[in-house]
Amino acid sequence: MGKFVDIFRARQLGVAVGTMILLGGCGQDAPQNMDGLDSQSAPDIDSTESQLNARRFDGVQLVMPADTLNANPESNATRNAYFGDLHVHTNYSFDAFAFGTVASPYDAYRFAKGEAIKHPAGFDVQLRAPLDFYAVTDHAMFLGAVKAAADTTSEFSRFDHVQGLHNLNAPENQNFESIPERVTAFTTFLGNTLTKVGDGSIDPDLVDQIAKDAWTDTIRAAESFNDPGNFTTFVAYEFTSSTDDRGNLHRNVIFQGADRLPAMPFSRFHSQNPEGLWDWMDGLRQNGIEALAIPHNSNGSNGQMFKLVDWASNPVDDEWARKRIRNEPLVEVTQVKGTSETHPLLSNSDEWADFEIMPYRVATTLASEPKGSYAREALLDGLALADSGITNAYQFGLVGATDTHVGASSLDESNFFSKVGLLDADGERRGSVPMDAGEVEVIRAAGRVNVQEIGGRDYATGAYETWSASGLTGVWAEENTRDALYAALRRKEVFATSGPRIKIRLFAGYDYDADDGLADRYAKGVPMGAELHGADGRAPTLVASALRDPSSAALQRLQIIKGWVVGGQTNEQVYDVACSDGGQVDPKTHRCPDNGASVNLNDCSITRNVGASNLDVVWRDPDHNPEHRAFYYARVLENPTCRWSTWDAVKAGVEPRPDLKKTLQERAWTSPIWVMPQS
Repeated sequence: MGKFVDIFRARQLGVAVGTMILLGGCGQDAPQNMDGLDSQSAPDIDSTESQLNARRFDGVQLVMPADTLNANPESNATRNAYFGDLHVHTNYSFDAFAFGTVASPYDAYRFAKGEAIKHPAGFDVQLRAPLDFYAVTDHAMFLGAVKAAADTTSEFSRFDHVQGLHNLNAPENQNFESIPERVTAFTTFLGNTLTKVGDGSIDPDLVDQIAKDAWTDTIRAAESFNDPGNFTTFVAYEFTSSTDDRGNLHRNVIFQGADRLPAMPFSRFHSQNPEGLWDWMDGLRQNGIEALAIPHNSNGSNGQMFKLVDWASNPVDDEWARKRIRNEPLVEVTQVKGTSETHPLLSNSDEWADFEIMPYRVATTLASEPKGSYAREALLDGLALADSGITNAYQFGLVGATDTHVGASSLDESNFFSKVGLLDADGERRGSVPMDAGEVEVIRAAGRVNVQEIGGRDYATGAYETWSASGLTGVWAEENTRDALYAALRRKEVFATSGPRIKIRLFAGYDYDADDGLADRYAKGVPMGAELHGADGRAPTLVASALRDPSSAALQRLQIIKGWVVGGQTNEQVYDVACSDGGQVDPKTHRCPDNGASVNLNDCSITRNVGASNLDVVWRDPDHNPEHRAFYYARVLENPTCRWSTWDAVKAGVEPRPDLKKTLQERAWTSPIWVMPQS
C-alpha cells in the first residue's frame, strides 16, 4: 500500500511538472498547437519519474560525531560543592509514625538548616553544620494514613483494625515498653488496610484523600523552606516496592520544580513493577513535569535491582534500557542500611570492598543475594550491554543519603542515633551494647530482632548492628537553587560520601596539560558523569582531587576504580593513585604504603599529624586499550576511625561487641566517566 501511494504521488508530480513545462512554453514564440512540439522538446514523463525516485546526493549519509564541546568553561569552573540528603522520612510515613516519629516535614527542614529537633526518645538531635539541600521522601503507599489512624477525631480512626493505633504517639506512650505494639503496627497495618480497601470495607477515596492532604502539606513545607541561593528543598517521595520474595526495589522520586505536580504520588499499590513507575514518569514528562528516580538499598534486593531481564523475565532490550536510564540516572550507593558500592564476593581483589555490608533483604533477616545487588557489578554489566548494541541501562551516577525515619540525618559515628526512632534509640536496642534482663524481655516480645548471647552477654541482633552512620549527596553546581542542583543531578556531576563532607572531583580528557586550570579541564575534557569520546589510541588523562572534611579524619589514599569489557567479559581493577604523607604508589601492586594511622579503642582517639588535607593527581591508565569500552570513578579513603558501635561501647564503659568491626574508613565516591572505544 505504501509503495503504491509513493508511485502514485510520483506520477502525479510528473504530470504536474510536465503541465508546468507546457504552460511555461505558451509564450510569444511558442507553437500554436501541440503538434508543433518536436520529440526533443517534449517532456519525458518516465525520465522525470526516474529522477524523482532517485535518492538525493546518492543517498550518502554522514556519521554524526559523538564528542562534545564546552561553550562556557569559565562559568563551569565556578561550580561549588553543595551537600544534602535526598532521603528523609517524617510522621507521614506509615513506618516512621509507628516508630514514634512526630517530626513533620517542617521540622525536618528546620533540622537541615541547623536547628535542633526532638528524637522520638526525647533527646535533641542537631547537625554539626547546616546542609545545603534536603528532600522529604515519605512513603507513597497510604501516605499519612497511620498518622490519621492515631488521630481519634478522624474518620479513618473508626475502623476496627486501627484501634490499637489510637494516640500511639501521645507523650505517655513514647517509651521503650511500647515497642511490641509499634512492631505490630508496622508489620500489620499495610496488609490489613489494603485488604479492607480491596473488599470494599474502606472506601479507596478516603485513603486517597488522606494521601492527597499529606502530599499537599509536604509540598507546602518544601515551598515554605526553599530559599534560592541559600537553602534548597525538593518536592519528593518514596516509591516502596519489592518482589514477592522481599527483594528490595525502592526508589525516591525527586521533582525538579513545584509549579506543577501530580495530585498524589504513584505508589507500589499502583504498580509493584518499577516499569509502571517509569511509564508514569514518562507521562508526567510529556505534560511538562520533570522528575527522576533514585534506586536505593540495592544491597537488600536479593539480586533483583540490577537484573539483566525485565519484570516478565525477558532479556532486556533497547526500549527497556532507554526507559530505565532516562528515568533513573542515579543510584544511592550508601545509607543507613549499608553501602551498595560492591561486595567482597563480587570484587575479591578490592581490599576495601567489605565496607558497611548489610547482608539482609530490607526489613527482614533473610540473606540477600549479592549478585545483581551492587552498583559496581551493574556498571560493568552496563558496559557489556553497550558492547552488544543495547543502550547502557546502568550508566548511572552515584549519590548517598541517610534514609532517616525521624526527620533528621544521623551522620556522625560518634553521635549515631540510627534510623527507626524508639526501636533503635540507644546502644542496647541497636545491638552495640549488651542488654539487661528487662530489656531482653521487651525485645523478645516485640519480635522485630533476635536476642543472641555473644561473648557471654545478651545482645539485640538481626539488622540494626549492620547499619551505618551514612550518607550524603555532593553536587557540583553554579548556585544553590533547584534548577542548578537538579541540572547537576541530571548530568551526574554528583558524588556520594559515607557521612563526612569530603569534596571529591574527577575529569578525563586526551589533551590535558600539567598546568591546566579548572576551566581548562572542562574545556579540554569532561567531568564525572559524562562520556569521553575522541579516542585516537592514546590513554585518557584522568584528573582527580579530594579535599578533607575539617571536622573528620585526614585523607589516607585516593583511588581510581576502572571497569572494562572484552568480548562480553567484564573486568575491574583498583588503582591507588595518590598517597598521603609522601608515600609513593607501588607500580606493580598499584598500592600506597601504610601511613601508620591507627585508633585507640579505649577512647576512640586517632593518630594525629598523619594523613592529608587534600590529595590530587593527574593520572594515565597504564593498562589502557583503546578498543575497550571502560568506566573510571574515583574513591577516597580517610584514615581509620571508630565505628559507631565502638563509640557506643566506649560511652557505656563496656568492651566493643566482639563480632562487629571496631573501626572503619569513611570515604567518598565520584560518579563514573565512561570512555568510549576507538572503534
